[in-house]
Amino acid sequence: MINKLFFILIAQLLLIGNLSAKKDILSLLKKHLPDAQITELETSDHFKKELEILLPQRLDHFGNSQEKFQQRIFLYHYDFKAPVVYVTEGYSARQRHYELSEILMANQITVEYRYFGKSKPTNYDYTYLTNDQAMEDLHRIRKLLGKIYKKEWISTGISKGGTTCLIYKSKYPKDVKVAVPYVAPLAKSQTDKRCDEAILSNGTPECRKKLEDFQHLALDRRDQMIAKLDSMAITDSITFNRIGTAAAFEYAVLEFTFSFWQWGHDCDVIGTDISVDSTFKTLNKIVGFDFYSDATCDYFEPSYYQFLKENGYYSFIHEPFAGKLKTLKRYDNIPFGPQHMELSMDHDYLKYVRVWLYNNGDKIIHIQGALDPWGACGMIEVEGQDALHMTKEGGAHRTRISSFDREDQQIIYDTLDRWLKAKVHPLQTKS
Repeated sequence: MINKLFFILIAQLLLIGNLSAKKDILSLLKKHLPDAQITELETSDHFKKELEILLPQRLDHFGNSQEKFQQRIFLYHYDFKAPVVYVTEGYSARQRHYELSEILMANQITVEYRYFGKSKPTNYDYTYLTNDQAMEDLHRIRKLLGKIYKKEWISTGISKGGTTCLIYKSKYPKDVKVAVPYVAPLAKSQTDKRCDEAILSNGTPECRKKLEDFQHLALDRRDQMIAKLDSMAITDSITFNRIGTAAAFEYAVLEFTFSFWQWGHDCDVIGTDISVDSTFKTLNKIVGFDFYSDATCDYFEPSYYQFLKENGYYSFIHEPFAGKLKTLKRYDNIPFGPQHMELSMDHDYLKYVRVWLYNNGDKIIHIQGALDPWGACGMIEVEGQDALHMTKEGGAHRTRISSFDREDQQIIYDTLDRWLKAKVHPLQTKS
């Protein structure tokens, strides 16, 4: 009798162990992603496991080529019964938690965009760097990990990642229940003039004049400014071989107003000190000369390729500075794309996305900052649509849900609760 009870007990323990193994996230990942490389990371916040996954993906989802690349995914596991916040990055990914994951007490899956970070193919051919290919990456990951996480999926992304979020929603609307794109532009051309209009209307006339006067001042000190940039390049071991320091200086001057409003600076940043040193430091603080360095240009070249081919971008307000720009021969961003490729834009690509969203864009929360020039290219509000457009007055490109006051945050929480029937956990803010 004792032996019989002993064997029953052992069998029950084995059964419990097997059931537990089936519910272990690592075991499930190895089952559903057998070819992936998985690395455990340090865990924080409410997550119980944080993992870096390198998943083999087809470079060309639509052709016969079997060439593959490793796509990096960060998986933050909390609970199988919790929803998933699906982060559609537009660039490289890194280990970080998004506020939606905290608000919804959710799992989080972050997908690095192809051709960035660790997700670069061996054959660095931009032919396969298209939004449609990237959407297939996201859809395949959604199907694979959807076998593990059965609750609601909520997509989100910031800036180019926000554009990716909207494109993904238009291509695979059933993959996610709700989308929350942040500061997501849907530009209409390589030189969308709506950004210029925002720059020329932001703030007060006094502030706008102060910014333009500063640009004139910098250009009037051209030789001294370029000399300081050459010196900085030597001191900081930065190279500007791609465009040269003279062009980098002129681009920085033209970029000044876009960056100023994009990142939410105050006009007081331009103080009463108008020395050469102060002018140089202010321009470097607002724009960052290293943005035009070889290393940064190389990093962003894939994104410029997409901006120029499908996503659209902005140009530079240069007319007030005629005669003072001595190096630049054009005032767009084409020099930052791959010079060996044809770079005309497919204007119909995002037009399809905009039209789809106009007719089908329910259950989307659009987050924008009122002063962000990119906000001028955001999705328009459609009367009668079950979507939420939240624009932060005085907000810039860093606008998040946490940027809003408690009353506006509650509107967002109530909307998420209505759409997801999920318990919302308000952010801990001082407002």
